Amino acid sequence: MPSTKKWTVDDSEHIYRVKRWGAGYFEIGQNGNLYVTPDPFNTDIRIDFKAVVEEIKQEGIQFPVVVRFHDILRSQVALLNQTFQQTIKEAEYQGKYMGVYPVKVNQMREVVEEIVDAGAPFNYGLEAGSKAELLTVMALNTNAESLTILNGYKDQEFMRLALLSRKLGRKTIVVIEKFSELILLVKIAKELDIEPIVGIRSKMTVKGRGKWENSGGDRAKFGLTISEMINAARYLEEHGMADSLKLLHFHIGSQLTDIRAVKESISEGAMIYSELHRMGFKLEYVDVGGGLGIDYDGSQSTNDSSRNYSMQEYVADIVYGMKQVCDLEDVPHPILVSESGRAITAHHSCVVTEVVGEIKAHGAGIATNPADGEHILVSDMRELTEIIDQQNNLQEIFNDASQFKEQALSAFKLRVISLEELAKIETLYWQIMEKVQLRLKDAEFVPEEMQELDFALSSQYLCNFSVFQSAADTWAIDQILPVVPLTRMNEKPTINCSLVDITCDSDGKLDQFISEHGISNIVPMHNLKADEDYYLGLFLTGAYQDVMGDMHNLFGRLNEVHIFSHDDDPQDFYIEEVVNGSSVEDVLSIMQYHPSSMAKSMKKMIDGHVAQGQMKPREGVKWTDFYEDCLKGYTYLKT
Repeated sequence: MPSTKKWTVDDSEHIYRVKRWGAGYFEIGQNGNLYVTPDPFNTDIRIDFKAVVEEIKQEGIQFPVVVRFHDILRSQVALLNQTFQQTIKEAEYQGKYMGVYPVKVNQMREVVEEIVDAGAPFNYGLEAGSKAELLTVMALNTNAESLTILNGYKDQEFMRLALLSRKLGRKTIVVIEKFSELILLVKIAKELDIEPIVGIRSKMTVKGRGKWENSGGDRAKFGLTISEMINAARYLEEHGMADSLKLLHFHIGSQLTDIRAVKESISEGAMIYSELHRMGFKLEYVDVGGGLGIDYDGSQSTNDSSRNYSMQEYVADIVYGMKQVCDLEDVPHPILVSESGRAITAHHSCVVTEVVGEIKAHGAGIATNPADGEHILVSDMRELTEIIDQQNNLQEIFNDASQFKEQALSAFKLRVISLEELAKIETLYWQIMEKVQLRLKDAEFVPEEMQELDFALSSQYLCNFSVFQSAADTWAIDQILPVVPLTRMNEKPTINCSLVDITCDSDGKLDQFISEHGISNIVPMHNLKADEDYYLGLFLTGAYQDVMGDMHNLFGRLNEVHIFSHDDDPQDFYIEEVVNGSSVEDVLSIMQYHPSSMAKSMKKMIDGHVAQGQMKPREGVKWTDFYEDCLKGYTYLKT
């Protein structure tokens, strides 16, 4: 942390990197609160996140909550489409852009409806990868000019639904992932006498960069080899359906970290498109898939949680790369399609949780006053605490204290020292380590053994949420998500900590954080005050985290608050909708329990105790009501 006498919000920016991952939507205000600018091109509207939290509390909505800024969602839809349009114009590209949103990234109805509405002026469509998603997009994507792209493995029912969509006049493109799907599609299309629009997915030789790089290459799960693509095209030709082949699709992975992977995939994809066109198959669309990354850690690098390019650069490499190859091969410029879900949704949603307690690494400690006849190990450890301020050789102090602590534990196991003496030694040890750590802050060189002191002495802030429900990727794939206090960032954060959730699982924690020097296993936070709530925001959760959470410990979905900006409102926002999270009854029912039967059983037991005189009738009624109220209540802690 910057060593300044007066802490400023710029110092907090060095720690939390809000501007670097916030993409213009988030920044630290001069009052130390986090601010939201839902439209970076309209900075007159700035929402103080503290005001949002206060209104949520006033409305009686229980934390933790998911806060959705729908204007950010709309802004990202417009930004992506406008960037493609502007780049196409500048490049004098002869095709156009017709993007689709892949609903698997966040299937929540409110999210998909908002994207469809915001994308209507651009004829922005939807992508589905399963039967349930197809049923969803058929009902929601009613714009006859937009595309519906169908990926994933397909059965007969899937194909019939796709052809029903065609019958209704929709531009629904069935992307063939394996050759047997084409045989099935042709058979059903002839049976129903409905002409399909067919796409083929290429199994690219180019590999992506990052956690999902194996989406490409010979071992890719989806796609056709070069020979299979040629056979597919000729199979359609043999059945009089060559004109149905309209789209080439490829995808080399989500969250592409390196722009070079984009350049390479466009070059390869453009060549395949050109060759198929010269073979007589007049494809109209090239779908470059997903992959547009998010800079989760603000490093603007090729780290797994970052990207080394901007949206503008990504779009330019697609447009100019496709144009260059097509011009060289003398084939028409295709209509460009992309499936950028993460970039559309990530910023709009965050989880707000309250810190409900602090778990200190060394506990509270006990009094360490000298006692008659105490063991020499206790005396030796106390002596270190008395000489440390005059001792320049911190390494020697560290080594001696560590040795005494190890000897004390062995002595206790051999019944040489008492439990109380062991507790005194541990208390003195941690006091020494705290002093060593404090003096090392100004040291030019820190020995390797002592570099771990910051982590060893750090606290754990207990937060009222479940990692497995609200931040599954942090646990499953070590995804970095920004964590920021919503207030007090004009004060110096003095507590180094990691975050733990309220699940009964040791993996329920966050211990990878953005820092000014890269990724750290601790993050500076402010000390907790007895008379003041302390709220944290877990950001960039709009992609996948909303829909991938599990029911670990029966913690269900969070309450949701939907925020819209409004210039005429004194706070620049209003709560448009509240979606209640899971009740205990909800999660129990999912797990095939019967809450009503449980309530009856509990009432029967309580009534039995009343009948036996072990409980008064009035008390029995209160306990019965309490149990039933708990069944109806929120699954998270009431704070």
